[in-house]
Amino acid sequence: MSRTSAQASVEVDVDRFTAFTIFTEELDLWWVRGPINHHDSSRLAELRMEPGVGGRVLEIYDESTGDVLETERITVWEPGARLVLRGSVQDTETDVRFEPTSTGGTRVHVSQYLRPGGDPATVGFGWANMLRTFLAWSLRRDTAPRTPREVGRLGLALYYRDPVAAARWLREVFGLGSWDVDRTPAEGEHAEWVDFHVGDSLVMLFRQEHEDGGADGGAVPGMDGGGPEPRRTRVPWVHVDDLDAHFAHARDHGARIVAGIGSHPFRSYVAEDLEGHQWVFAQARPTMR
Repeated sequence: MSRTSAQASVEVDVDRFTAFTIFTEELDLWWVRGPINHHDSSRLAELRMEPGVGGRVLEIYDESTGDVLETERITVWEPGARLVLRGSVQDTETDVRFEPTSTGGTRVHVSQYLRPGGDPATVGFGWANMLRTFLAWSLRRDTAPRTPREVGRLGLALYYRDPVAAARWLREVFGLGSWDVDRTPAEGEHAEWVDFHVGDSLVMLFRQEHEDGGADGGAVPGMDGGGPEPRRTRVPWVHVDDLDAHFAHARDHGARIVAGIGSHPFRSYVAEDLEGHQWVFAQARPTMR
């Protein structure tokens, strides 16, 4: 059954007015960039929240041409107390409360829920899920550069029957996960996708579709090659500057295209190399090195 709501809370060691400012004015610094963390992660240049009631949360692709996407609209703006966002592309509402703690800090609570009549199969709960990255940024912001932290161009997708258990093992045994936003999933937690970082590289853990590890080793989200596939346990991801040119070059030079260019929400395609290993090529964001 699809979820219809999500909640999360963190405590930060700043007063509630500072916490409100960090949450709203520094959104692009604490919201971690990744393949599924934005509606169009391939083109994103900046994530911005306009202040005040009626202000917009914007994905900015090219500000000079006005190429932006409004993802939320602010309906309540009470600095140091409360912020409410109404989804523009998803049928959700997000209520953020800022409450003082006995130690002089602030408890930030996010409640994100499906609006009446909304389709639970088409929504995500990013504000609740990403609150941990707000906490991580608040802890390092006094010494960190004022630029968004980017992932590298090479990533790795790994397929496991239980990605949560695998993430716990990889972090606890191999010590993987070097960013402060990386965490060890809780015992019994359920997830179809877990990711963490090794240096600047992103490691993504997906669930295998068959518990017996049979013919299909799990599909890359949003992609379907249209037929039986060999079992996969690992798939490298590479971000390229011009995805269309890269696709044409690979196709014309003998690569077997498993899935053509699509948006999931990142633009990408899947191809096989000479020995049948699958590779995902994705459009690099303008801010990627």
